[in-house]
Amino acid sequence: MSKQNKICQSCGMPMSKDPQGGGTNADASKNTTYCSYCYQDGQFSFIGTVDEFQESCRKIMIEKGHNRILSWLFTRGMKRLDRWKNN
Repeated sequence: MSKQNKICQSCGMPMSKDPQGGGTNADASKNTTYCSYCYQDGQFSFIGTVDEFQESCRKIMIEKGHNRILSWLFTRGMKRLDRWKNN
C-alpha cells in the first residue's frame, strides 16, 4: 500500500482538493501518489516534458480564474516532485 501524500507528486495540487481522492492504477485500485487529473488507469494523462506540463497547468489555472503570478508560483516547484525528479 502506498503512503498518503499531501500533494500530487506530478502537479503539486493538494490531494485534499482532488474530488476523487487520488488517481487510479491499472487494476482500478486507488493511487494516492498522484491526483485523479494526472493519473488514470495506471497511466499519466499528460505525456511531455516538465516544462510543457508546467505551461499547460498555468494555462488551466488562469482559465479557472487564478492570476498569472499565483499560477506561476504554484507550478514553479514541479521539477522537485517525484514524477519529474529524474527527468
